[in-house]
Amino acid sequence: MQQSTIFACTNCDAQFTKWTGRCLECGKWGTVTESKVSAQGGSASGGKSLTASPAKISKLEEIQTSTAQRLTTHIGELDRVFGGGIVPGSLTLLGGEPGIGKSTLALQLGMIIPNTLYVSGEESVEQIKLRADRIKQSAINNLKSAISLANETNVESIIATIQQHKPGIAIIDSIQTISSEEIPSEAGSMAQVRTCTVKLLEAAKATNTAILLIGHVTKDGEVAGPKTLEHLVDTVLYLEGDRFHNVRLLRSVKNRFGPTDEVGIFEMKESGLAEVKNPSALFLEERGENMTGSVITVLLEGTRPMLVEIQALVNKTAFGYPVRKASGFDLNRLHVLIAVLQKRAGLNLGQYDVHINVVGGIRADEPAADLAVCLAITSAYKDKMLGNDLACFGEVGLGGEIRSVRATDKRIKECEQLGMKKIIAPKMKQGMQAGSMKIIEVRNIQELIRQT
Repeated sequence: MQQSTIFACTNCDAQFTKWTGRCLECGKWGTVTESKVSAQGGSASGGKSLTASPAKISKLEEIQTSTAQRLTTHIGELDRVFGGGIVPGSLTLLGGEPGIGKSTLALQLGMIIPNTLYVSGEESVEQIKLRADRIKQSAINNLKSAISLANETNVESIIATIQQHKPGIAIIDSIQTISSEEIPSEAGSMAQVRTCTVKLLEAAKATNTAILLIGHVTKDGEVAGPKTLEHLVDTVLYLEGDRFHNVRLLRSVKNRFGPTDEVGIFEMKESGLAEVKNPSALFLEERGENMTGSVITVLLEGTRPMLVEIQALVNKTAFGYPVRKASGFDLNRLHVLIAVLQKRAGLNLGQYDVHINVVGGIRADEPAADLAVCLAITSAYKDKMLGNDLACFGEVGLGGEIRSVRATDKRIKECEQLGMKKIIAPKMKQGMQAGSMKIIEVRNIQELIRQT
């Protein structure tokens, strides 16, 4: 068997045929090291018979399935995202921006599930104890379970601890601080993150212990480390939110044991994260008096409808080029909707600044918010109040047509529960049932402006 020499970067795993002082891929200095690889000449088997034993196969109809008992967190919003609880032996990655509440949520989870091991590479056990004392003051029930703390950054030591104590769930805070002795690179590099994740995945399956990894987020909003990290784990969760607001959204990006369209909503308090069972009431409780440019829309986060206020401000521009700004809404989409209002509805917005704000720190990325944005701009432009009992939803096309959106019945039911009296919605082939509410069905932007 022949051996060849390659040079690989310990930070990004890029490979080169000769040594360089600086990696040509990631730009790091002094990270390119020499390594040996085996190369078999001739045929794929190197002229020798294969010695590996064949894999064991099973017929699909002969496999007996067993339902694993999930670990219940007793936090409704968290169980919703996991799909009913945490599956034993699963590996979960929890990502989010610094300071968003990842460690707080993980510690709350560890204080609820019995026999929890919390391993931190960032904080001492005394610091974790201070945070735990603050969380104990919260309204969460069943905080009597014992939680074991450890301060360790070596993945081999962490795995040995898991194998010895066999906890119900092991929390690693964070994967960027964990390193392996087998990889000659600093903690947090791509090689270290990937190697440690693979080792922890094997430990989770071997000991049937659920492991929760906390990961940092890069400037692009993705989990730091290689993209293959998301393919290694069973579940990927993102904790989102604006640090200037108290609302936090726990979003499932990948889940092998549950849905990927569910969202858990929490409110950050001094005693930790508290679940929000009625987000619509939370987002509308501080709504002011009836004013122009204010419209309620119904967003669908997972399978849950939420009423959110969208505000618009239109004023004469002081410069030759009008300004368009959006908070919580896609700016490119705002430019498209303004163009549709100018071309299809005849609104002269070319000399006006347009500002859009989604109240509460929520992002309105769903196409159903298009109609509310157009109506808010029209209300602000014409200086006409629409009332506090009006809600609307629908997608707006380039031709000015208003298209239907999914889960119309759920949106209407949520509006009725929150006391809305009128709903502006797309024209449906089958009539919509609204109880005591009045439904105004519109086909295009022109009808919308005439109706309002």
